[in-house]
Parts: sequence; structure tokens; C-alpha cells
Amino acid sequence: MSIHPRGLDFLRDVDVRLTVELGRTQMKLKDVLSLGPESLVVLDRMTDELLDVLVNGKAIARGEVVSHNGRFGLRIVEIAGMEGDAAEDALSPALPDGEDTRP
Repeated sequence: MSIHPRGLDFLRDVDVRLTVELGRTQMKLKDVLSLGPESLVVLDRMTDELLDVLVNGKAIARGEVVSHNGRFGLRIVEIAGMEGDAAEDALSPALPDGEDTRP
């Protein structure tokens, strides 16, 4: 079975969910339940680090927050796979305590 090069063009109109991940943290449920106005949750990412860009949960790029016409935007800085294995390692989301989500 062969697929004509233009045979996958119909996929261009499929909706996907693009997510920008600001950071992560691990909390006990009792601490989550005590959150309220003025609460501060510290995330695992430094302010000068690039943010992960995910499509349907899969990391595809990294970028930085920008402002555009009074709204948040994202400037893409790195695309996954463009720099070989090092880029893929950098884009693979890591869990707290050193757990890794890579296969």
C-alpha cells in the first residue's frame, strides 16, 4: 500500500490542542485544598527558562512569553528534532524527583 504524497493533506484541518507549560510542582492534597486568594505556588521552572510547547501532550517546541496587542503570545525559539537528540532530550518533560517520561 502506498500513500500519495498529497494523500495526507486532509489532516491539515484536524483540530489539535496546543498547550504552553509554564511549570510544574508537586503538592500534598491538604496544601492544594488550602489554596485561596493571594496564595503563592512556586513552580519548578526558572523565570529565564524557555517554556514547553505541547501538541496533544507531545512536546514539539520551546519558546518565550511575549506580549502582543495586550494578550500573551509565545515566540518559538526551538523546534523539537531540529538539533538532533539533544533537542529531544531538552524537550522531554521531566517529573519531580527525577522521574522521566521518556521511553
